[in-house]
Amino acid sequence: MRNSSEINERHRTRRIGWLRAAVLGANDGIVSTASLILGVASAHTSQSGVLVAGVAGLVAGAMSMAAGEYVSVHSQQDTEKADIELERNELKTDDAGEHRELAAIYVRRGLAPDLAMKVSKQLMEHDALDAHTRDELGISKNLSARPIQAAISSACSFAIGAAMPLLVTFLALGNNLILMVSVSSIIFLAFLGGVAARAGGAPLMAGILRVTFWGAIAMGVTAGIGALLGTTT
Repeated sequence: MRNSSEINERHRTRRIGWLRAAVLGANDGIVSTASLILGVASAHTSQSGVLVAGVAGLVAGAMSMAAGEYVSVHSQQDTEKADIELERNELKTDDAGEHRELAAIYVRRGLAPDLAMKVSKQLMEHDALDAHTRDELGISKNLSARPIQAAISSACSFAIGAAMPLLVTFLALGNNLILMVSVSSIIFLAFLGGVAARAGGAPLMAGILRVTFWGAIAMGVTAGIGALLGTTT
């Protein structure tokens, strides 16, 4: 029988950083590029013109996702670093107060006051900053912000997602372009929703419906606007 030190449990929260960025990027890639293609196609643009617009949308979208994700996650990382530095200074200037503060957190979580003081004392003797970072600030190593990882993941997943409706556009025949891109994009979104739900431990059907519903609305609205503009120009 294995002892507790040999048990390595796998929790889905370890995936939350890259999973969020990857799902967001792929979903945005499919929806925005398919919507762009449908909008341009609905305005009676040639297939080559639709392809040019789609490729431009892929490149611009991937760069935008990478930049936006990097700035957003880096801001989160800066905030985390500032809070950790503040906690480090408080530990230097008011060690006894920090003991009481940590013990109070454990009391609120259900420990008896005496036991909470013993636990806080032991944890702070082992690694005071880590104990306060985790239990007071709620920052853990597994969930800490990683801007470069998030930016690369978002850009790559966006490009992969955007490539799907672009490939369908390239293979589409004549007047079937709008129908083929619409149907295939819904299928792609359903697959993505299922994969994301499975990886994150969420209900499968709920994940699929959530992604396909909003994707279909986005594509429908854009196609409608494209058709309207195509008849007025």
